[in-house]
Amino acid sequence: MKVIHEYFLCDACNCKDFIRIYNFSLKFHNINFSDELVYDRITDEIYQCANCKKTFTKDQIEEGIQAIKLKNKNRIQE
Repeated sequence: MKVIHEYFLCDACNCKDFIRIYNFSLKFHNINFSDELVYDRITDEIYQCANCKKTFTKDQIEEGIQAIKLKNKNRIQE
C-alpha cells in the first residue's frame, strides 16, 4: 500500500511549523427597539510561521490543504 505524507508549507520559507495566535474582540451595535448596547464576542484564529513569522488565516490554510488533496488525488492510485 502506497502512502504519501505531505505538509502544508509556508509559501515564503517552506517551513512546516506554525504557531496559533488568537485575537479576542467585541463588536458593539445598537438594536432599533432597545436602548441597550449589544455586543458580539469574536475570536479570530491566525497561524504564524515559526520561521519567518508570516501569518495565515484559517481559510488560507484550508485552501492550501485542499490544493494538496487535489494534487495527490491520482498519485496514490498509481
